[in-house]
Amino acid sequence: MAMEVHWIGVHALKMGLPQTAVNLIVTILLGVRAAQALEMSVGKIPFLQAVNGSTVLLPCTYTSCIGIEHLYFNWQFDHNGVMKKVCDAVIQSEGVVPKVKMYQDRFEFVGKNEKNNISILLWNITFEDAGQYTCFGRNRKEKEKNHSAIFSLIVVEELREVDNTLTIMIASAVGGAIALLMGFMLLKNFTLFVLSKLEEKNKECLVTSSGIDNTDNGLSGSKVDSKPKTPKQPNTKK
Repeated sequence: MAMEVHWIGVHALKMGLPQTAVNLIVTILLGVRAAQALEMSVGKIPFLQAVNGSTVLLPCTYTSCIGIEHLYFNWQFDHNGVMKKVCDAVIQSEGVVPKVKMYQDRFEFVGKNEKNNISILLWNITFEDAGQYTCFGRNRKEKEKNHSAIFSLIVVEELREVDNTLTIMIASAVGGAIALLMGFMLLKNFTLFVLSKLEEKNKECLVTSSGIDNTDNGLSGSKVDSKPKTPKQPNTKK
């Protein structure tokens, strides 16, 4: 009897879970792992257009649901296909200001790890500074997996003034059309109101005229004295 139970148990193990259930479990585990992963971000707008000779901020922050431990980060610049390291450092734990080593001139680390900020500043930019800057991070808690985000810098001689003539024309046309439509609706409502008042007045006139006609014809409903006449009593004297 014990052997029979043991055989049934082995058979159940051989059958295993349905494939759909296994796939669901794997998907959930991967989703949880992805949510815990380190993420590098350069903001919602990953590019900047700046004038030659100005100073720009190259933003970057990191987030991690499981925290950080010996987080290594660096900034790199893609110079004509060759990656040039700008700076790097190791953040021992959250809230600790890292000791950043700079490799290029005119760059300054300004993030100081406040609110996970590892942004850098570039002074007195030139046309040669235009290109892609990569913010790279690697967290020991994630088995040294690599993460990065790219920020693009565009250097121009001067900022172009945007011609808003077409936009203004379109906005004016749309606004005029809306105003015209509102005016038409107001005129329509006013016309319907006047017509309804005229119709009510015509009805009153018809009722009054009908009463006058009945009076002239001596019909019921006229203003003729409606007191009943007293019938003559028969003469009973003999």
